[in-house]
Amino acid sequence: MSQALEIQERASLQRLNTLAVPATARYLVEVENAVQLKQALCWADDHEQSVLVLGGGSNLVFAGDYPGLVILMALRGRSWERVDDHGAVLVLKAGENWHEAVLYAARSGYRGIENLALIPGTAGAAPVQNIGAYGTELCDCLESVTVLNRQTLEVENLPASACEFGYRDSLFKHRPGCYIILEIRLRLSRDASLNIGYRDLQDYFGDVNEAELTPLAVAEAVMAVRHRKLPDPAVLPNVGSFFKNPVIGLTQFRGLQARFPDVVSYPADSQVKLAAAWLIDQAGWKGFRNSRVGVHNRQALVLINHSGGTGQDVLSLADDVRQSVLEKFGVELEMEPGIVGNA
Repeated sequence: MSQALEIQERASLQRLNTLAVPATARYLVEVENAVQLKQALCWADDHEQSVLVLGGGSNLVFAGDYPGLVILMALRGRSWERVDDHGAVLVLKAGENWHEAVLYAARSGYRGIENLALIPGTAGAAPVQNIGAYGTELCDCLESVTVLNRQTLEVENLPASACEFGYRDSLFKHRPGCYIILEIRLRLSRDASLNIGYRDLQDYFGDVNEAELTPLAVAEAVMAVRHRKLPDPAVLPNVGSFFKNPVIGLTQFRGLQARFPDVVSYPADSQVKLAAAWLIDQAGWKGFRNSRVGVHNRQALVLINHSGGTGQDVLSLADDVRQSVLEKFGVELEMEPGIVGNA
């Protein structure tokens, strides 16, 4: 059955991005199901409009206005499948709030995503970035993703093995115009070991026996740690970590370590992952502010919009940070959020 779309013209996007930068969409529509989504895509084709699919707006920077149709994904719903003594599959529609879904699973006694608490955004955006925190990545428990194929307008089911997951990377990043995520399936456990090896979590729990912990306790610990380090986007607009932790070869790392013995690093297969926050801090940016934007004073990975900055203000600061780190360490930082629109 056809469902009428309410398409807005010249719609503000400022409330729809967690950086709170001003931007306008030529057209905006909110969709609540796959039927409306198909209608919106057909409308865009008929009117020769480009399309931007938007979830929670927590991982992008609007560099300017968007000249086409913005589709706001408002598909809601969560359910359990294949429940047994050891676990179950949690099904999340694309528009479900990610953090609320984490708490829902943890309160239900299921393990697997508790370390990903308090990450802003929606369930549909989570596979795009392969979100990760405190030693856990989404791909560790993702079973499959239900998508709408943009070319055929057919619904398809992609197993996790087809999603080309990597560090903050996925098929959906490599082929941004191919699929729109409708829902995700997460295989969660009732008896898997809890992941509390990350130092901040070890410090939080101290001598507590892991056997006494619940997934909700771990989620609450993650929330406490994140609250100490990271600003709430509703209070101080930001997109979370703005840069990826760079991965370099062993030869380059040894040269860097000879110059900077305290460099913070982690093994990454046959390479080395550097802590981008340490690099930025050592380059002198932590706590920096100009009249509009800045670098958070407790977490150097987070760029903040403290006084009504624009997307261009944020990107200009990001470029300055990247250039400074490159000059000091010979390491190039890569931005995590996507850039939309032109100034």
